[in-house]
Amino acid sequence: MANRLASRPHEALAQGIKFGDYRVRVFAVTWLAYAGFYFCRKNFSIAMPLLKEELHFTDDDFKWIIFSYSLTYMLGQFISGVLSDRHGPRLIVGIGLVVAIVANLCMGFAGTPFMFMFLGMLNGAGQSTGWSGTVKNMAPWYARGERGIVMAWWATCYVLGAFLATRFAAWSISSNAPFADWGWKRAFWLPTVVLSVIAILFVLLTRNRPSDVGLPELDEIDPDDPEVATLGDDVDDPNKPTGLADILEVLGHSAVWVTGAMYFLLKLTRYTIIFYTPIYLVEHLEMDPVAAGNTSSWYDLVGFLGAVFAGYVSDKLFSARRFPVGSLMLLGLAVACYFEPTLVRWGAYGPALAMALMGFMTYGPDTLMTAAGAMDIGTPRRAATAAGVINGMGSCGQLISPFVVTYMKKAYGWDSIFYLFVGCALLGSLLLATKWNYGAKTSADSQGEG
Repeated sequence: MANRLASRPHEALAQGIKFGDYRVRVFAVTWLAYAGFYFCRKNFSIAMPLLKEELHFTDDDFKWIIFSYSLTYMLGQFISGVLSDRHGPRLIVGIGLVVAIVANLCMGFAGTPFMFMFLGMLNGAGQSTGWSGTVKNMAPWYARGERGIVMAWWATCYVLGAFLATRFAAWSISSNAPFADWGWKRAFWLPTVVLSVIAILFVLLTRNRPSDVGLPELDEIDPDDPEVATLGDDVDDPNKPTGLADILEVLGHSAVWVTGAMYFLLKLTRYTIIFYTPIYLVEHLEMDPVAAGNTSSWYDLVGFLGAVFAGYVSDKLFSARRFPVGSLMLLGLAVACYFEPTLVRWGAYGPALAMALMGFMTYGPDTLMTAAGAMDIGTPRRAATAAGVINGMGSCGQLISPFVVTYMKKAYGWDSIFYLFVGCALLGSLLLATKWNYGAKTSADSQGEG
C-alpha cells in the first residue's frame, strides 16, 4: 500500500477509521506509560522524611542520592532521544520501563545512602527513555496544526501522573496501606506493581508509526493546518534511518538552544519543588509526612489545568506559536513564586493554594515547549532527538537542584529558594520572548530557523 491512500472510496474510509483507532490507542498507551514512570519517581520524595527518621539519612545524603539520579537522567536524555529515533520508541521506552521497575524493587532492599545512590542512577537511566521516546511515538500520528491542543492533553500524563503517583506513594506509607510491617519499603515496592502492569500494556499495544500497521504516513506539507495535513506522501520520510546529519540538523536550530536554556531554569525550579516540597512542609510548616505528601500533590493537580490552558491558547490564539505562551506563563510563575512565602502562612489552605498557583504556571510552558514545541522543531522523524536535547539541557538544571537547595536552605532559609525561582522564571521568560514569532512563517520553519 506504500504511503498513499487507497484509490477506492470504501478502502480510503476503512483506512481512515483504522488510522483514527490507532491514534486513540497510541495516545492512551503512551500517556499511561509516561504517567507510570512517575510512580517510580515521585515515591522517593515521599519516602524522604521516613528515611530521615528510620534510617537516619541526612540532607547531604539526599543531595547526593538525587544528584546521582539526576546525572544519569540527564545523560540518558541525550542518548535516549537518538536511540528512539533510530530504533523506535516501543523498544527503547519498553527497556526503560523494565529498568525503572528493577531499580525501585531493589530500593526496598537497600539500607544505605550508597546503595540508594547506585539504584538512583539505575532508575535515572531507565526514566530517561520516557519523555523523548513517548513524544517520538506521538509525533507521526498528529499534524503540527493540531499538536498544541493534542499534546496539551497528552502532556497531562506527567502532570496527572505526578499527582496520582504522589497520592499513591503517600497512601503507600499510611496506616491504611497493606503490608504495614514493610514500613518505608512500601513506598518503593507498591509502585513497582503499578508500573509493571503499565509496561506490559505499553509493549503490547503501542506502534511506532502508521506504516507499521499498513497505514500511510501523515504529510507535513502544510504543518499549520491539520485540515490540509493529509494521509499521503511523506516528504520527510519517517522510515529513513536517522544519523549524524539529523542530529546536526537539530543542533543547528537556534530554537532548540533557546528552549533548552529556558528548560534548564524551569527544570531546576520544578524538580526542586517535586523532590523537596514534602520535606519542606514537614520541617518548615510542621506537617506530618502524609499531609505533606497530599498537600504537595496540588502542584501537579492544578498543573494539569495549566498544561491544557497553554495548549489551547497556543493553537487558538497564537496560530500554533509556542514561544509567546511560554514566555507569558513564566512571568506568571515569577509572580507566584514571589508570593509563595506569604501564601503558605494563610492558614490550612495557604500551602495548597501556593502549590496550585506555581503548578499552573510551571506546567503550562513546561508541557508546551517540550512536547508540541519539540515536535515542531524536530519534525516527526527527528522529534525524539529534539526532545532529548531540550530535556537533556533541562536536566542539567535538575542535576544541580539538590546542591542549590542545600546551600540556600543552610545559608538563607527555605523562603530564599522561592525568591531564587523568581529570577529563574523571569530569565526563562526573556529567553522565550526572543523567539516570539517562531513558527509564524511555515517557510522559515521548514528551513529550521525562526
